[in-house]
Formats: sequence, structure tokens, C-alpha cells
Amino acid sequence: MSSTAALYTPEVLGLATSLARYPLNDGLPLRGSSRAPVCGSTIELGLVSDAEGRITQIGLKAHACAIGQAAAALFAEAAPGRTRAELAESLTSLEHWLAGPDAPFPDWPGLTAIAAARSFPARHGAILLPWKAALAALP
Repeated sequence: MSSTAALYTPEVLGLATSLARYPLNDGLPLRGSSRAPVCGSTIELGLVSDAEGRITQIGLKAHACAIGQAAAALFAEAAPGRTRAELAESLTSLEHWLAGPDAPFPDWPGLTAIAAARSFPARHGAILLPWKAALAALP
């Protein structure tokens, strides 16, 4: 199996297509976006949060490779109920894991599906997009 085939598994491709469950629409007032400078992938994100700042609704529009789309789907599935502080902590953990071989695996549901992308630094920026866009959206 080629390294690209190991990266774009059926699970990753399935996650990428699942983004259709999270449409970006005008009813999501908190807006954020992010762009990965290396690959040019982008994400637009809309959110609704409750009085405690917890995400209650999410919508995404991703222009990214399948890894970036899969990361966005994993983010969208697990983001509801989380606060800005929790997302910031998750982003830091994810950045450390991507940057170093000794970093612990991040505590975010489903990330094992895209774990092979750790060996592809050009994909790292696309993986981080939804976290960065959400932090830009949340006050």
C-alpha cells in the first residue's frame, strides 16, 4: 500500500463526506475562518453558543483535502457542549502532538482516523483549521 493510500483510507473518506451533516447557514451568528498557508486549505465556520459559552450548533464549509475535511467532521461531531477554553486546550494538545514524536495523543474523539497524517507535515495546517476557525468565532 502506498503512503498516500494509507493516508486516504475509507474511514477518512467517509468522514470527509459526512460534512454534509453540518451545513453553514445564516442562522449561525458566530463566524470564524482559517486558512492553512502551506496547502491553501480554508474553512468557514458558524456557531451558536449558549449563555455559558458552550457550543450548541455548528456549521462548516471546508475547501480542503480529505484529511482537512475529515478533521473538520471530527471537530463538528465533538465540539457541541465545549467552551472556548476547552477548544483552546485541545488545539494546543493537537499542535504539540503534530509537532513532536514524544507528545501524547490528543484527547479528541475519533482522531485515530487521521493519525497517519501526522507523518505528512503538509497536512498539519489543514487538520488544525476547524479549531482555529472556532476560536476566531467564539468571543
